[in-house]
Amino acid sequence: MIKEVLRETEIEVLASQSSKDDMPYCGDDYFICQTKEYFLCVLADGLGSGKFAYESSHAVIEEVKKNHSKGVETLMANCNSSLVNKRGAVVSILKIYYDTKEFVYSSVGNIRFFLYNPQSDKLVYPLPVTGYLSGRKQKYHTQRYKYEPNAKFLLHSDGLQLQGAKNILKRHYSLEQNAHHILQNNTMESDDTTFILGSLLS
Repeated sequence: MIKEVLRETEIEVLASQSSKDDMPYCGDDYFICQTKEYFLCVLADGLGSGKFAYESSHAVIEEVKKNHSKGVETLMANCNSSLVNKRGAVVSILKIYYDTKEFVYSSVGNIRFFLYNPQSDKLVYPLPVTGYLSGRKQKYHTQRYKYEPNAKFLLHSDGLQLQGAKNILKRHYSLEQNAHHILQNNTMESDDTTFILGSLLS
């Protein structure tokens, strides 16, 4: 189900989310934020499902909401600290800086991220650090990628079974059309599912 659409001068973003078997609590949570200088997106997938998974993912989101101006690595460390005495969560944080045309990305766990640069026809697919955040000491791998005009990206939790990410991002379709295509082809309902589609407009 499409939950949110953001349209600004620099970027368009769409978020879709559904809970496992239509349960009242979704173990995934996300946050998107746009300023004149940057765009920030965080996706958290609490371990398991139900209320305790939601509590973990929501703690991550609240931490990022309060501190979104900070750097990605600092945010990851803060999110880890917020999960002490909770079930834990896999977390990805993406920050786009418009002045340097750069993606800064860090992830722990099995959330997937794809960046498609249309001029070079290249798909960037960074490998995340294995594991999850739980308050214990954790290594972070922060990566930087330049983006081209009209670049597109996709971030999704493991509830989405996706094939052909490059072909999806290459299409000259609207975000809504691409989102409906993804939803129609994802028949798995046995897990919480969240994906975030984005398109840079320059």
